[in-house]
Order: sequence, then C-alpha cells, then structure tokens
Amino acid sequence: MTSPASLYTLCRICHYYGNQKVLDIEEFSIPAGSILGLSGPNGSGKSTLLKLLAFAVAPSRGEIHFGGRREFPMSARVRSRVTLMTQTPYLLKRSVLENVVYGLKIRKENQKLKQRAAQAMAAVGLDFDKFHNRAWHQLSGGEAQRVALAARLILEPRALLLDEPVASVDEQSARLIRRAALAARDKWGCTLIVVSHDLAWLNAFSDIRVSMEKGRIFSTHKEIILPPPYRAEKTAGTERWFLPVSGNRHISLPAKTGETALIPADKINIVRDAEDASNEKNKIPILITRMALEPKTGGIEIDVDTNAFRLTLLLSKEQAGALNLQPGKKTTMVFSTRDIFWR
Repeated sequence: MTSPASLYTLCRICHYYGNQKVLDIEEFSIPAGSILGLSGPNGSGKSTLLKLLAFAVAPSRGEIHFGGRREFPMSARVRSRVTLMTQTPYLLKRSVLENVVYGLKIRKENQKLKQRAAQAMAAVGLDFDKFHNRAWHQLSGGEAQRVALAARLILEPRALLLDEPVASVDEQSARLIRRAALAARDKWGCTLIVVSHDLAWLNAFSDIRVSMEKGRIFSTHKEIILPPPYRAEKTAGTERWFLPVSGNRHISLPAKTGETALIPADKINIVRDAEDASNEKNKIPILITRMALEPKTGGIEIDVDTNAFRLTLLLSKEQAGALNLQPGKKTTMVFSTRDIFWR
C-alpha cells in the first residue's frame, strides 16, 4: 500500500525570537489529507509552528516544502490555499456576509458569492437568512468563531490550521466547528492541523498525534515527556540529575546529554499498590483522571496526574481491566532510570 504524499515537509527548521530558540525541528512531514493533532504546554512552540506552516512568517533557518516545492511567506501559490484560524477570531468591521466572502473577493472570484457563502455558513450551523446581514459586533463568541471558520472554508483550502479552535466557545459551537472541520477533510481532502489542550478530542479526531516541548516534536503514545524543570546536584565532583515530583520524592535521571528527558511509553508500568516494585528506581504515586477508548487501536487511553505533571498512557483493555483502573483511583507508576533518555 502506497503511503500518502506529504503536503508539508520541514527540513532543519530553527526559529528564534531575539536570541531565544523557540523551534528546533530537524525533519518532519505531514501527509496530504491527514489530520494532525498537536499538543504541549504553553510556550512549547505550537503557535509559532502554526505561523510557519501558514507561511505567515519565514523560519530563521531551514526550509518548508508545500506540495513538493519550497515555499515562502506571501507566495502566490500558497496564498488562500493555506489558512490559519486562531483562538480569538478576527472579523472585519462589516456584515457576516462581507466577512465570509472577503477572501473570494481578494481572489477576484465574484461569481455566486451569496450561494457559496450560504453553503459555508450552513457547514458551521449558521442560517444564511438569519445571519448574513448581522454586524460583526452582534455575534456571540461562538458565532464569531463560526463566521471566522466559514470565511476559511469558503476558500476550500488545501490546509486548514486551527489554533485552540474550541477553547473559548460554547459546547454547541465547539461541536459544529469540529463537524465542519472534519467535513472539509472528507469533501475535498483538506489537511487539518489542530492545536488543542483537549487531549480527548485530539485523540479521537486525529490521524497523527504529536506533542511539543521546548520547540521540538515528539510522538504521542510512543515517547513520554518528563517535563522540566530538572535539578542537578553535585556530590564529590559527581553531577546527578533528577526531576522533583513532590516533597522528598523525585525521579532519577541519567547523565544529561540533551535538553528534554523522555521515556518510551512501553517502559512505564502501572501496578497495584500492594505489588512489589522494589526493583524499580522510580515509584510515583498517581491519580487516574480520565479513561477513554482509543478508537484507532482499541486500547484504553489513561490520563495520569503525578501532582508535578500530567501524562497520557495507552493500555490494552486487558491491562486496564486487570488493574481495575477507573477515574479517581490512586495507584502507582513505576519505571527504571536506565530507560530514560535525553533529546
């Protein structure tokens, strides 16, 4: 079976704000027609990456290829074929109709504007007759976000980039935005790149899931980030690294060779409190905060709170059942320092 062609290929990307490096991506590809879900803590580089993928800014170093060709900001080939919608919608001080068709007018596509606007508005659950003459300031937050999405969908872009699209809207608007984004992929093969803190939605929605930390990309469910801050102690000239968890408890780390500590997801075990984990160097009390079926694998996705940080694990149904796991349950996570690595 042939793998889908890449819509985006990033090569040796570095981006700086002043002297601070905010992105460091050696190589990364996004297949055409896929849905990429992107998560990570604030300041990890997610929004900056979206701006680069939208060709709103150029990377400080490196190349971004789109459809097999290197592209730059303001390129005529990608203008209106890639569109970004931010968490806070920006609407022109005009009617809803003028907002929705604005991009088509820029492209000098003036045929059947009302018909095309009605279709785009219907996709996001807005009745044309009720809303098309309404002014921008007469919209609720959820309605404004849906108008902003309609203004992008009407262009039928090859790539739609969504930065926290449902973080600040009501549940109905969130549901309609999600549905409209999925329909864009199904109808014309639009590639979706979605940043969200809603991990449950991302995991159910995405074909590919990645996480970001310190401007770098990691595979979700394969590599677990042990987030900073890390501490160093020197004893008799020997430097030891560890990650504080709570009180006197800490996670032992190997000698530091990179910026971010990670562990393969399959090297982490959840055990019953009564089980003997004496051979493991790191025994961390955890709280199960969420459990959900992961539809692509049939496994059980489990959100874990260590008090110092949160992570998501994927267990088989058999594993979860044998441990009698459920949201609200306190148990223990164990792993060995030898399985931690730096990148």
